[in-house]
Amino acid sequence: MLRRVFSALFWAFLVLSSFAMFPIALLIWAVTAPFDPRLRLLHRFTCFWGSLYTWMNPAWPVQLVGREKIRSGVTYVMVANHQSLLDILVLFRVFAHFKWVSKIENFRIPLIGWNMSLNRYIKLKRGDRASVVRMMQECQETLARGNSIMMFPEGTRSPDGRLRAFKTGAFELAKTARTPILPIVLDGTANALPKRGFVLQGRHPIRITILDEVLASQRVMLARRGPAPDAAEDARLLPVLEEQLAELERWLDAREDLAWLRIDYGELVAEPGPVAARMNAFLGGGLDAAAMAACVDPALHRQRR
Repeated sequence: MLRRVFSALFWAFLVLSSFAMFPIALLIWAVTAPFDPRLRLLHRFTCFWGSLYTWMNPAWPVQLVGREKIRSGVTYVMVANHQSLLDILVLFRVFAHFKWVSKIENFRIPLIGWNMSLNRYIKLKRGDRASVVRMMQECQETLARGNSIMMFPEGTRSPDGRLRAFKTGAFELAKTARTPILPIVLDGTANALPKRGFVLQGRHPIRITILDEVLASQRVMLARRGPAPDAAEDARLLPVLEEQLAELERWLDAREDLAWLRIDYGELVAEPGPVAARMNAFLGGGLDAAAMAACVDPALHRQRR
């Protein structure tokens, strides 16, 4: 009963505060848009607006880890896992400049959706191929203007907190725009507010972890098209990539709701049989490991000589 009362008060505060905050956002837009074409000041105010709801809720202590990894002046494709409706509010706590990619229904929400339109966040109608094409084009233009974008590559909220399969859009954008990907891990929001329902679930710490950016690793392909990559640059990138992978493994090991199997790409190409057998065992033993191994073509190995 107390949770329902507290939840009603929270959502009432969100609605009533939006009546107060939107006129301020509109004023900031009207005054700053002529000299702030990227709408950085408006987005900064929107971060403040969105952060209010976690700042003022003692049941959601938010810990931000790795904020210093966001390099000033660098444009990113930011990607985060999606557990809860709260993810959107929580990510504003990062206070970095970006444009959201969001389903079109969110833009129809009075006050909040109107502010999203003022910020020129990017609309997506899920399941509509033409809308996806427009979204990708808008994202490319947004990146070209020096704005980072924020996406949930899972496409929708996870019903149980488990990581879902990623859609490819964010990664295609990063490749086309030659923009680094910035992975962000959210933990705790699914417990605070699960996917189905609006009743807050009591006190739950929330953690935002910003991982190292995913650096371009197309060295071999670039060498085929032009000058050889700089060896010193490779020497700098390698330890960064190794630490990034180690950090990811530590995160995976700490998750009780995830089981994972590490596959070495070189081993897979060289000896697909044993690797396919391990994969089959990991997935329950119902697959044809021999057929899986037969699909591996060493001639397609990206770093072949």
